[in-house]
Amino acid sequence: MDSLIAFFEMGGYALFVWSSYGVAAVVMVALFVHVRVSLRREERALAQLQAAGGGRRRRAGPVGAGGATVAGDAESRSGAGIAPAEATRPEDGGRV
Repeated sequence: MDSLIAFFEMGGYALFVWSSYGVAAVVMVALFVHVRVSLRREERALAQLQAAGGGRRRRAGPVGAGGATVAGDAESRSGAGIAPAEATRPEDGGRV
């Protein structure tokens, strides 16, 4: 029983240790409550938007004639037209 009392006294630092645990517990509970309330609020707002017909919109197609991509756009995304790093040699002046 004495060892249990000694544990709770924390070698004379019980006030600091237990108050630190208390503050940490209060902060964690407050954070949990805040997140829970925010989640419910956002879920309600989402439900209202969905009920109002605010479904997902489709992305607009690419700009160009007949839905074709702008010239060079596909090359820049795929990396076409760019020489690979191993094909350039410093001894050749950086040429392929």
